[in-house]
Amino acid sequence: MVASMFLAPAYAERLKELASIQGVRDNPLIGYGLMVGLDGTGDQTMQTPFTTQSLNNMLQQLGITIPQGVNMQLKNVAAVMVTGTLPSFARPGQSIDVTVSSMGNAKSLRGGTLLMTPLKGVDGATYAVAQGNMVVGGAGASANGSRVQVNQLSAGRIPAGALVERTVEAPVGAEGSFTLELNRSDFGTAQRAMDAINRQFGAGTAEAMDARVIRVQAPEPQRRVGFLAQLQELEVTPTQAGARVVVNARTGSVVMNQAVRVKDCAIAHGNLSVVINTEPVISQPGAFSGGSTVVAQTSQIAVNQGGGAIQMVRGGASLADVVKGLNSLGANPQDLVSILQAMKSAGALSAELEII
Repeated sequence: MVASMFLAPAYAERLKELASIQGVRDNPLIGYGLMVGLDGTGDQTMQTPFTTQSLNNMLQQLGITIPQGVNMQLKNVAAVMVTGTLPSFARPGQSIDVTVSSMGNAKSLRGGTLLMTPLKGVDGATYAVAQGNMVVGGAGASANGSRVQVNQLSAGRIPAGALVERTVEAPVGAEGSFTLELNRSDFGTAQRAMDAINRQFGAGTAEAMDARVIRVQAPEPQRRVGFLAQLQELEVTPTQAGARVVVNARTGSVVMNQAVRVKDCAIAHGNLSVVINTEPVISQPGAFSGGSTVVAQTSQIAVNQGGGAIQMVRGGASLADVVKGLNSLGANPQDLVSILQAMKSAGALSAELEII
């Protein structure tokens, strides 16, 4: 019998997918605001006093003073958090999308209008201002205590709902060089990326500093945009990632890459199930006996243990062989997590086991 083994082909990827340019990044923004115009589905002000306080502060800025001791009963106003992302190289006057989420107990934000809300960065400075009508992807109706709802009504999105007021400087190449950062630390991939850059732009253009960082010499300012465009389109074949099995302990999902190998091993796997069935037994006294009806509980307990036979898992040289061997155990994904951990401890699993 002749067994043939085929290695998975290695595919080249653009450097744009493998690495990012240091300094070219997005920045998260956050702001607190008010949404008005709701159809009686806003915050209950007695339970969310910050909504009333925010409205009073806004009215004072508009020249309207609320008398002391007045308790406003609002139904069409809701306090919301507004979040967005400031893209790299954004300029004042450009628009960005924002997401609006309810903070209080508003039933729905459908049909509301977001009032002018400053969006701040991590440094506390205002980088954008959001305002506009929100799009809610859910729907719902309620009557007489019954309620039907599809998707979320307490959050939505405003396309192009914020205007950029301040830019974030990204001096790429200002010091005479660029810095490429690989998405995954790997010495082999860093070496291949450096070689590809030097073949395209000349020897000495790129230098790998470590397993993640590659320093690239920058051309004169008028050629930097075209240089970076060509740089990101270079094709590099990354090295094969190390063998790894990722297990999601919450859902029981098991994902393994093509480098995973197993060695010959014997596994005994069994399930112990205990079934308790309880039924009521009613004792009815005779007529005119003066007794009372008694309800007693009788339980039947059954203990079953199955699947305890020893299964032989043959060593596999490919991912298909590994999956075929593990499937022969007949274990569900939750049980497979325990089996993989035991195989790793026994030295039969040639892979790194990661629990997330």
